[in-house]
Amino acid sequence: MSEHPSHPNVVLILADNLGWGELVCYGGGAFRGAPTLRIDAFAQEGLLQHSFNVENNCVPTHSALMTGRRPFRTGCQQSVPPGFPPRLTPCEKTLAEVLKDNGCASAHHGKWHLGDIQGRYPSDRGFDEWYGIPRTTDETQFPTAVGFAYDAAEFGYVMKGTAGTASENGCTYDLSLYHPMVHLHFPTLPHPNFAGKSGHGDFADSTMEMDYRVGQLLDHIDSLGVRDNTIVIFASDNRPQFRGPYRGTAGPWSGTYHTAMEGSLRVLFIIRWPGKVPKNVTSNEIVHVNDIFTTIISLTGSTVPSDRPIDGVDQT
Repeated sequence: MSEHPSHPNVVLILADNLGWGELVCYGGGAFRGAPTLRIDAFAQEGLLQHSFNVENNCVPTHSALMTGRRPFRTGCQQSVPPGFPPRLTPCEKTLAEVLKDNGCASAHHGKWHLGDIQGRYPSDRGFDEWYGIPRTTDETQFPTAVGFAYDAAEFGYVMKGTAGTASENGCTYDLSLYHPMVHLHFPTLPHPNFAGKSGHGDFADSTMEMDYRVGQLLDHIDSLGVRDNTIVIFASDNRPQFRGPYRGTAGPWSGTYHTAMEGSLRVLFIIRWPGKVPKNVTSNEIVHVNDIFTTIISLTGSTVPSDRPIDGVDQT
């Protein structure tokens, strides 16, 4: 990883379906039965955003982040099930591709949800390597649905790939670094090591596991000695889910995912960059997920594509 100030590292952690009201620093945490000590400490080391906005479900948000463009431009307006054509077309230029043009290496670990056929995986879209799932975790529930046909679509796999080679299946799943997590997407089930840890059920156990996993990444950055030259962003891709028993909370805001209400679109965002971003600061400036694309490009000295409309605003 880079130690040169003009080439900062970027670690982008994107939680899945994490509502405003789940973390202590946003008014939740122990009140929800799950203390989030590592993320709350991280928030005190940087800037906590109160007006960060996303799209109303996974695919539009992930595409907006990757391209800096609104979903009506990219066609990524809705999550699609396996077997349907992927929405993010090859003509779109991803954040990873832009950074690669500037000599930056990148990796994707986690949920992709922007293409599930060869030529559309993260390692085909600018990332040097990837390990994760091509779509989403709720597919684990599909085989138990009435009428499910195994010959209609391939069942979900944890996959891996490197640039220039075909991605391959690893194991079927039971459930810069771009780290889009599966927490807290339904089915919100914790790793066995965290089962029962909160004493308040699977959802709270999974929240504590998410907090622990974020802490692992932060500790690894420190172990590499690149803390001061690494931008770390922790955000959510969208709103809390509503279906039981995995129901989340948007805190003071009304609405859940797949709605146009504030609880669906206003989510958490925290950024840390020692010596560059002030510590323990709260901001009410309006920021959209499109802006992550343009802002990371600016911070890394890369060049925003000029051959298409870019909706993201440079927030530096």
